[in-house]
Amino acid sequence: MKLSISIGIDPGQSGSIACIPNNDPSKAWAIKMPETLGDLWAHISELSKLEHEVVAYLESVHSMPGQGVSSSFKFGRGFGTLEMALTAAGMRFEYVTPQKWQKSLGCLTKGNKNVSKAKAQQLFPHLKITHAVADGLLIAEYCRRTTV
Repeated sequence: MKLSISIGIDPGQSGSIACIPNNDPSKAWAIKMPETLGDLWAHISELSKLEHEVVAYLESVHSMPGQGVSSSFKFGRGFGTLEMALTAAGMRFEYVTPQKWQKSLGCLTKGNKNVSKAKAQQLFPHLKITHAVADGLLIAEYCRRTTV
């Protein structure tokens, strides 16, 4: 049986992509969301070429009340780009709501990013956790726990 790799994607310009080898979480890594379409595709396509079963969880989010039309459009465009990149790479992916992964990991943030940052630092003490990568890592950890 192939070893599995869990990927967590926190969409948005301030989001991230994280990867956890299921047999060795100490080798987890995360990057801030790539700034260009080419860089995004480079990361997604490389992950899809791994000699492992790869499963990605994409955070299922929507525009927020009070968010401007321009920023809502930009966010939706980025979310669709992620869906297409995963699809084009032939990568299996599922959607997960923030409430679902946060509840499962015991870190309901209620908008406080410090909660998810602290939880990610607890789970991945070998990594430098920033607000940008915390949610991606936690989504990947939720993926690891629910798909193994």
